[in-house]
Amino acid sequence: MKPLIVLCLSFIVYTSYGQENTAVVPYESIGEYAPDYESGNVVSRFIDGLGYRYHWASKDLTAKDLEYTPSEDGRSMLETLRHICGLSQTIVDASTGKPSLMPFAISELTYDQLRLKTLTNLAIASKALRSKTAEQVSELKVVFKSGENSNEFPFWNMMNGPISDAIYHTGQLVVLRRASGNPIDPNVSVLVGKNRSN
Repeated sequence: MKPLIVLCLSFIVYTSYGQENTAVVPYESIGEYAPDYESGNVVSRFIDGLGYRYHWASKDLTAKDLEYTPSEDGRSMLETLRHICGLSQTIVDASTGKPSLMPFAISELTYDQLRLKTLTNLAIASKALRSKTAEQVSELKVVFKSGENSNEFPFWNMMNGPISDAIYHTGQLVVLRRASGNPIDPNVSVLVGKNRSN
């Protein structure tokens, strides 16, 4: 009986592991740009730039990298990934017209789950904003809800707040992983939004 249970558990773990690793991870490259500079397209492209940077800054981190912190009271790389994931949730919520329900339930997510959730959030937000007019973007709000409390901001705050903050912290990942001994792929080209050929 025991060998059968072990065999079944092994199959479940193997199947689950295979499914997690076969998930399509967005932003290996940015892709084509929009045909015009409509307001939604501009914000969408900023999110795409963030997604591409984050994809490569967060790719193939080791347990050593995730634990790395530049100082005793500094944020570890894993804590930085969690913070960026929370920012990505705010970005997708505001871009799709939903309030951000605080606090976010991300503390139990694994590294792979955090990375996939962050990149998926950014891809959904970018798609939701694409082709929106200035009027449509202006109707979007950044709303934080915690229990009965609620704070609302115009979408302008999304650009100078969560989007810019996520770009800033993604840059920190690049520096932290270099300091940890695992630098980012040198073929990453943020100007063109796809990696250079070797």
